[in-house]
Amino acid sequence: MTLRKRFTLFTIFWLILILIFFNIFVYFYVIKITTESEEEVIATKVELMRENPRIQSGRGLNSPELLNEYYNVNEMIRIIVPTNRVVNITGSNPVLLELPAEFKPYQHTGMITKGGERILFMRVPLFEDGKVIAMLEVNRILDELDDYLQILIAALSVTTIGAILFAIFGTFWFTSRLTAPIQTLVTTMREIDRSGKLRQITISNREDSAELQQLIRAFNQMIERLDRTFARQKQFVADASHELKTPLTVISSYAGILKRWGRDDESVRDEAIEAIAKESVRLQNLTKSMLMLAEAEQEDWLKLEMFDVVPLLDELAKMMETTFQRPIRVKALSGSVRMVGDKDKIRQLFVILLDNAIKYSKEPIDISISLMKNIVQIEVKDKGIGIPEKEIPHLFERFYRVDGARSRTTGGVGLGLSIAKRIVDLHEGKIDVFSLKDLGTTITLQFKQRK
Repeated sequence: MTLRKRFTLFTIFWLILILIFFNIFVYFYVIKITTESEEEVIATKVELMRENPRIQSGRGLNSPELLNEYYNVNEMIRIIVPTNRVVNITGSNPVLLELPAEFKPYQHTGMITKGGERILFMRVPLFEDGKVIAMLEVNRILDELDDYLQILIAALSVTTIGAILFAIFGTFWFTSRLTAPIQTLVTTMREIDRSGKLRQITISNREDSAELQQLIRAFNQMIERLDRTFARQKQFVADASHELKTPLTVISSYAGILKRWGRDDESVRDEAIEAIAKESVRLQNLTKSMLMLAEAEQEDWLKLEMFDVVPLLDELAKMMETTFQRPIRVKALSGSVRMVGDKDKIRQLFVILLDNAIKYSKEPIDISISLMKNIVQIEVKDKGIGIPEKEIPHLFERFYRVDGARSRTTGGVGLGLSIAKRIVDLHEGKIDVFSLKDLGTTITLQFKQRK
């Protein structure tokens, strides 16, 4: 069942339920009010009759003209003595005249039904010398009131049917406008699935609800993000294919040389083996970096913990100093600088930065650590060959090399700084590069000291 039908049926069901209860309430409330009004009319008439001197004295109760002045066409008035005999009566309605006479020595008010008609009655005793000598009875048939109630029922039925019809068409029209953007979303997604091409939905100028506009904007943002992701993946595949093609071509070429005439020529054989080994290492490093970068794209790649940055960098500096025989100096303005992050990934980040600094500089490398206003700032500074200013914006692009020949000499594949940038982004940090040609490079990292 569609959302439009569900919403329409739900609205109609509750509307009908509300109208039923409302009509029942109105019907019985009108009956109550009108019945009380009729009772007041009868009570007023009875009081007027009891104030009549002839009725008060108890003499002349059988006089025909005694009750005529109080007579109404829809009433019957009679006086009944204790023997259940009617001594005086006035009235012309046959239904009222058929009512049996029954003497009651006490005042009583009520309603009875006879012949499908509702009859309201009031009985009061008449006294003489403190004794009950008769009973005055007033009966009033409520046929006019019942006619009005029939008109009320008809009016309520017509208005109820009209309200239901109006609600059906109104709800259908409203849900049509309400679900139109959703239907557009469905159509767009089906079109994307059919054609394989991403496209956004244009937000119309008509007054859609804020929630639907937010839904469309969220969908467009998702499409935009998917478009960027697919574009990056396409570029990544193209760059990876280009990078993989070179070592594979070298390996294939030297393998062919070995196969044709390199078996007997020792110098050719040694050259081929050396080239194949070198390109195999490069291919291995490239594959490892690509897998690492793909892993870094996952949202749950980090394992956050609280750790001290100073001993981490001290240990890393000593290890790389021993390995590469290059001085790496760590300077901390305070003895302890703690931050929340993935300790292994932060270590990997600085391995990448120090490895680049070692490759492209001959002088000692300086690392400074400071903490200001809950911001952990770390600088890695070398006095190497530097980076041209126009190349700095492209440093963190995948497979980008400032100098391709130089990078091949040092074994770089152009993915290290991309991985470093991803690590910084996942830690919600900031990375800046300042460099001057032949004077050196300074890379500044900033992380919020979350607790």
